[in-house]
Amino acid sequence: MANKRIDEPTGTETMGHEWDGIEELNTPLPSWWLYTFYACILFSIGYVVVYPAIPGLHSASQGTAGWSSRGQLSQEMAAAQTARAPMLAALAATPIEDLPKKPELMAQAVAGGRAAFKVNCVACHGSGAAGSVGFPNLNDDDWLWGGTLTDIQTTLTHGIRQPGDAETRMSLMPAFGRDGILQPAQVQDVVSFVRTLSALEPKSAASERGSAIFAANCVACHGPEGKGGRQFGAPNLADKVWLYGGSREAITNTVTNAHAGVMPAWGGRLDPVTIKMLAAYVHSLGGGEAFAKPAEGAAAPATAAAANGASNGQP
Repeated sequence: MANKRIDEPTGTETMGHEWDGIEELNTPLPSWWLYTFYACILFSIGYVVVYPAIPGLHSASQGTAGWSSRGQLSQEMAAAQTARAPMLAALAATPIEDLPKKPELMAQAVAGGRAAFKVNCVACHGSGAAGSVGFPNLNDDDWLWGGTLTDIQTTLTHGIRQPGDAETRMSLMPAFGRDGILQPAQVQDVVSFVRTLSALEPKSAASERGSAIFAANCVACHGPEGKGGRQFGAPNLADKVWLYGGSREAITNTVTNAHAGVMPAWGGRLDPVTIKMLAAYVHSLGGGEAFAKPAEGAAAPATAAAANGASNGQP
C-alpha cells in the first residue's frame, strides 16, 4: 500500500508492484464489459432455473420449462415415425415382387433402403456398394444365386453361410490343394484353364491338361463351359468379374484353399419392412434382375437364400 502512487503520464493509480522499473497500473475495466459480465451472470442463473443444467448422479435438474434436448428428439422421432407410418404399412402389405408396379412406393422403398444401407452395409460393401476383395460389388449384374427382388430379400433375411439359420444359402468349394485332392502342378494346370475361360491368358499345353482336370473335378458345379450354376451358388468363371481377384496368384489361392465368406442373416436384426427396403435399394443399383416365375416343373433353388453381387471365385 505504501508503494502506491498516481502515475503522472496516465493519471492512474499504480498497484504498488514494480519489476525492473516497470509498474502495474490499476486500470479499471470498461463499463460496457462489466455490464455484459453482470448480464451473463443473471442470464446463467435464469437458465439454470428454467432449463435442465445441474448434473446429478442419475439425471440433471429438470428446469421449470420442462424442456430437454432428449425429450425434443423423442418428440421429433415420434412425429417422423407417425408421418412414415402409412408408407411403412403399404410396404408391409405389398409383396416385394409387386413393388415395381407401384413406382411411388418403390421410390420410397429405395430411399429408405439407401439410409438403411449406410447404417448396416457400408462396412463391407462400401459407401457406393462397389465392394472390395472378398466383398461383392452390388452395382454389377453378376449374381451367384439370382438378382431379383425376391432373391435379394431372401439373401438379406437368411444370409450366406450364417450359422444357426436353417435357410441360409450354403455352398462349399473344396480346398483342392490344401486337402490334397490335387497336386500343386495340377492346381496350376487348372488355373491356366480357368484363366483361358475369361481370355486372361492364351490356351497352352498347361490349360489343355487343366481342362481334363476341370472336367473331372469342377464341371459338376461350374458347368462344362465354366459359366457357373445358381442352384449350387457356383460363380461364372467365363466373365471378367472376380470376387477374390483374377490374377494367377489369386486364382491359385482360391483353388488351393477355397473361400467361405459369411454374410449376416439380417432377419434376426432388422424388421421385415427394412429388409424389403434394403432389397429394393440393392436391386436399384443397376444389376437388379426382373422377376420371372420359374417354368412349370423347373427345379427350385437349392435353398431360399440369394447372394448379392456375386463374383468369380468362391464367395
